[in-house]
Amino acid sequence: MSWARAAVSRQFMFGLAALLLAWLLAAPAPLRAGDVERLQVSARQLGQQAVAGLRSLESLLDAASELDEDGKLLAVNQFFNRRIRFREDIEVWGEVDYWASPLELLAKGEGDCEDFAIAKYFSLLALGVPSTSLRLVYVQARMANAPAGVQAHMVLAHYAAPGAEPSILDNLVTPVLPASRRRDLTPVFSFNSDGLWQGTGAQAAGDPIARLSRWRGVLAKARAEGFP
Repeated sequence: MSWARAAVSRQFMFGLAALLLAWLLAAPAPLRAGDVERLQVSARQLGQQAVAGLRSLESLLDAASELDEDGKLLAVNQFFNRRIRFREDIEVWGEVDYWASPLELLAKGEGDCEDFAIAKYFSLLALGVPSTSLRLVYVQARMANAPAGVQAHMVLAHYAAPGAEPSILDNLVTPVLPASRRRDLTPVFSFNSDGLWQGTGAQAAGDPIARLSRWRGVLAKARAEGFP
């Protein structure tokens, strides 16, 4: 399935998933003073590394607020790619698949591809980028050192307009590139705060309800921390 078709096609919306998401949906807005205070309280509860990480993130968000949308994408992508070390969940959390909130990620200083994508998503919401422009995308990534040459991976896609070619934010690649330059990635399914979309890639998407339960969990954590 092409990235362009993935942007405009809702070939199969999981009805149950939509119902489960409906009560969570609220239009995101840039951070307000009350949100910042909640974030600071949440960071203190997670420890000094979370506090230091949040201070750096606040500085980034303040500086990036004056940038255009492309500048915001680049600033957020670079912030997390430079600050966070990639490690598997089993090494960080002792679990095979754990989805960390942005503050949990900053507290640990390390995480896997889902954690990078999630943190970038909420940071861009905090900068006022609408959730409708953003999709967390499960992909099959071609990697020379992966079994069978491919590996499940998650990236964040940004659509400047409905149906437009997305820009890809990836912890494996420093530049924010258009999808046409990421031929190593094949989208499988995508989601955001508004819904879940099934692609038509050759690889099965797995159990969407099980995956969505983790997304519901991290949505609740991030919003409790103070993110939009």
